[in-house]
This record gives sequence, structure tokens and C-alpha cells, in this order.
Amino acid sequence: QVQLVESGGGLVQAGGSLRLFCAASGRTFTPYNMGWFRQAPGKEREFVAAITRSGGSVVLADSVKGRFTISRDNLRNTLYLQMNSLKPEDTAVYYCAADVDGSIWSAGTESHEYDYWGQGTQVTVSS
Repeated sequence: QVQLVESGGGLVQAGGSLRLFCAASGRTFTPYNMGWFRQAPGKEREFVAAITRSGGSVVLADSVKGRFTISRDNLRNTLYLQMNSLKPEDTAVYYCAADVDGSIWSAGTESHEYDYWGQGTQVTVSS
């Protein structure tokens, strides 16, 4: 089993940047595809970005393309989400998740594909 802990959230003005971190412990997360999801108040959890275990393939939601970047460091068991040009509509709790048996070719974009979840980190973007 792997434990996931997110950090790096906070309050930022529109147009600003934040970098989120997801630290894995318990066992290495190298075999897992990893993803970021977010949930705004009163809304469903939605996909943000995902990356395969090797880091060779990434997928981003249309709403964040060109602004967000997902990456991972398997030696440090850490997943990252670099968020630039933030908008008020990016305000949400951000969660990282691990997919135990995902494809090596592409990471999943549906929350039901993921097996382990962190507790989330709040991102608030003021206008």
C-alpha cells in the first residue's frame, strides 16, 4: 500500500503560479501511473492531469492545457503539478492519486481508475 500526501497549495492572485507536491510513502510509487484531480465546492471531482509510471506519457484536461505541467521524480517518490496563469475557476481542493494497474502507454483520466488517494490540498485563486 502507498500513502500519498499533497502539499504546496495556498492563496494566490489570478495570473500567479503555484507548484503542488505529492509525496508517496509506504512503498515506491514507481510502478504506478499517477494523476491529479480537483474538486470545487458543490462540484464533482474532475480530472486535471496524469502521467505514466515512466513519465513518458502525460495527459492534461483541456481546461489546463498550456498552463499546467505534470511531472514526477521516481527517485524521490514525488509527483508535481506546476500551475501557471492561475484563474479563479482553478480554485479547488487538489488531490493526487495512484493507479496500481494502469496502462504503460497512457495514464487514466477517470477517478474510478485510481486506487490510492491523498487527503488533498486547497488552492484558492483570487480575482
